[in-house]
Amino acid sequence: MSEHHEYSERDVQREVSELETRSATAARLFDIRRIIGILFVLYGVIVTIAGFTASDADIDKAEGVNINLWTGLAMLLLGLFFLTWLKLRPTAPPPPPVSDTEPSDHP
Repeated sequence: MSEHHEYSERDVQREVSELETRSATAARLFDIRRIIGILFVLYGVIVTIAGFTASDADIDKAEGVNINLWTGLAMLLLGLFFLTWLKLRPTAPPPPPVSDTEPSDHP
């Protein structure tokens, strides 16, 4: 014989609320702006260091422009832009949880 579980409307609403809260938390954690910002800052630092250590031969290949230095600085600025944007405009907070004091349709 199989057991049959009946869920009240309140149980379903509570479960949906918990899932929405977890989903919103995951969305904030894995916000694409955070990922892009961190990657651009990380690669920007690496490329900027390569620009500071560029040899004269490397600069001559690029028509006299230290391309690694300028590209690295641009990447740093772009990464900082994304992280600043994330800080100034965070994702929406999760909805408030459903309280247990709300009247239920079922006793």
